[in-house]
Parts: sequence; C-alpha cells; structure tokens
Amino acid sequence: MKKVKIAGVPEHFNFPWHMAIDEGAFEQRGIDLIWTDVPEGTGKMCQMLQNGETDMSIILTEGIIRSIVEGNPAKIVQEYIASPLRWGIHVGAGSTHQTLSDLQNTIAAISRFGSGSHLMAYLNARNQGWDPDSLRFEVVDRLEGAVEALTSGRADYFMWEHFMTKPLVDKGVFRWLGDCPTPWPSFVIAARTDFIEENMGAIRHVLEVINRYTSEFKSIPSIDRTLANHYGLQLEDVGQWLAMTQWSQSNIKSQTIEKVEDILSDLKLISKIIDPNEIIGF
Repeated sequence: MKKVKIAGVPEHFNFPWHMAIDEGAFEQRGIDLIWTDVPEGTGKMCQMLQNGETDMSIILTEGIIRSIVEGNPAKIVQEYIASPLRWGIHVGAGSTHQTLSDLQNTIAAISRFGSGSHLMAYLNARNQGWDPDSLRFEVVDRLEGAVEALTSGRADYFMWEHFMTKPLVDKGVFRWLGDCPTPWPSFVIAARTDFIEENMGAIRHVLEVINRYTSEFKSIPSIDRTLANHYGLQLEDVGQWLAMTQWSQSNIKSQTIEKVEDILSDLKLISKIIDPNEIIGF
C-alpha cells in the first residue's frame, strides 16, 4: 500500500475526495490516501508542499502558479475545477461601507500572503480601477479570523468563496457587496516535484479514482441535500453552486497558465514569467 499525503480546503469542492476515501476507492488501487484539511487555504498549502508536509494538494490555480514561479519545487498534475471561482466580497454587518467603491484605500483581510484572498484583492482592485500599490492587508489566518477582524474594525473587507461564506451573510455577521470571479479555472491538483519523479504510477492511480468520482458527482441522487447538510448551506445555494461548477478530468492547458502568468505579472505579483512546461507535471 503506497502512502500518499494530500491537502485541501474543507469546502464543498473537495467532497468527492471524502466520498472516495470513505468508500475505499483509493485502497482498492493500492493507495493509502491521507487527507489533511487546511482551512487557512492556498498560501498555507503552498508552504506545506515546499516544506514536504504534503505530497499533493488541491489548490487555487493562481496561488500555486505564483508559488512555482517563485521557486516552490512543485508542479500541476491536473486541472480540478474547470469553472471560475466566485469570490464574494464581504464587509462586517455593522460596516459603513455600502458599495465596492467605498472599499478603495481600506484594509483587506487576507488568510496569508500568497493566498487566494491576497491575490484576488489585486485582481478586484484592477477591476475597480484602483491603484494596486495602494492596497493594505491584515493577515487573519482563516475565516474565523476574518470574522473577528471585520467585526472589530481591524480590517474593512474580506474575499472568500461566495457560497461557503453565505451562511455568515444569512446570520447577519457579514454583508455581501459583490463578487469577483476568477478569469481562469479555479482549482488544480499539484504535487511536489520529487514526489512526481518517484511516484508517477501512484499519482496516476489517484487521478484515475478522483476523476471517476468527479465525473459522476452531479448525478448522485440527492447530492445537493448531502452537501447542504454537511456544510451547513441552504439547499437553494447548493443548487446554484452545483449548476455553475464544472469538475475537470483533464490536464491544465498551457494557454491557461500563460493567461494567469500574464495577469499576475501585470499586477506585479510575480517578477518573471516562466515556460508553462516548467509548471505542468505531466
């Protein structure tokens, strides 16, 4: 049995992994898949890959590409979510900010530098016509930290996946001001370069199993109710999310990587552009 450590956020996107683990699908292929929930998100997972704390990760496309360009010895082995991620832009319920334009020159809460909440703040600034150099940040580690920062006034707004954050909006903790969708496929599966070189067969087995689960995921009877109950979401919201989410079973395209690199470079978030082949695992 080959042991494989994998990390991902505790969100609805990754539910197929937990189903496959619970049903013993990886074990049937000789894989002992050890899952780690990482609520801190992509910035933390980039660090885990770099430090050898995990072998693989389901991670935001822009975050891992930036990290690899900066020298993280990892590569993308497959696209995971082909559809954009809908980033909700939230303020505290008692905030005086009423529109997105009110957030110019305010403080954004981010889970950590290099995270999606950090990188997408720059993309949102560009979309709004703000000077990205004027952005200011408060590191909050995870969603719970963002609640404290926005409630206390240490930060003014927080960007996080729309539907996973909506329960806080429904409860009157956050107020939603708008969305900022990614202009690229949202999640990929990445692995450490040394792990890829030594375990190509095991990685292919992992991908074959998860691709079978994701390709059939939406057709599972009452999967919307299962997700709503598991993550504390409204059934209607889960239905909307399922309708707009597309799992991928394909390699990431070179053009996708080039687009991400071009935008990150334009936002001065990377200092160079590298060949997509240096980012794609196989």
